[in-house]
Amino acid sequence: MNLSNNKILITGGATGIGFALAERFARENNSVIICGRRESALQEAAQKLPSTITRACDLSLAEEREDLFKWIAREHADLNVLVNNAGIQQWMSVSDDNFFHRAKEEITTNIEAPVHLISLFLQLDSLNTIINVGSGLSFSPLAKVPVYCATKAFIHSLTLSLRYLLKARDIDVIELIPPALNTDLGGKGIHDSAPPVSDFIEAAFEQLKQGKSQITFGFSEAMIKAGPAELQAAFDRMNPQ
Repeated sequence: MNLSNNKILITGGATGIGFALAERFARENNSVIICGRRESALQEAAQKLPSTITRACDLSLAEEREDLFKWIAREHADLNVLVNNAGIQQWMSVSDDNFFHRAKEEITTNIEAPVHLISLFLQLDSLNTIINVGSGLSFSPLAKVPVYCATKAFIHSLTLSLRYLLKARDIDVIELIPPALNTDLGGKGIHDSAPPVSDFIEAAFEQLKQGKSQITFGFSEAMIKAGPAELQAAFDRMNPQ
């Protein structure tokens, strides 16, 4: 992937990892479009990063995903990078009364939306890079967020297949695999003790410059290299009896 002179769409780009990516891509001389559900968050992001183009979009709704693509195809037909970053994390138990409802929300946002967007944006002749944001938890899950971990395992598997399937079209398929970072994912305060997003972004861009297609950091780097025994040990540490 060339790190400059791109036009990039980042879903969920107003906060957290998405906004940090937007900031860094803008510094690398790229045109950045961010979308998200909350207009207030988009406005705040635009104030911090005036060069960014914003678009309100609820990715949990198929019609809004389609409207987003139609707008891009009409107004930004030269867009060449899609970053599937938007995601939600639900801390819950399978015995909760609303477990299935909340699980469906995660599956819709974390799986259905990126699959749909990939299908749509592959219609752009200019598209040459897809970046999917996974998680170190796709390799060794945290049972308190069971469906989230499963959705990220899906993204990891999908990304491997897409990289193979799209090679003939010269489309780079990259997976960002962060560990837990100090963001509001899952709720405010949950990840306050985790590493800052900036550390991950710096490491990620260094790996992108090296041409890597799997971008890891800390826990996720250990997990992607781990064998069955190490993965089981990590699971046991995160999920004590």
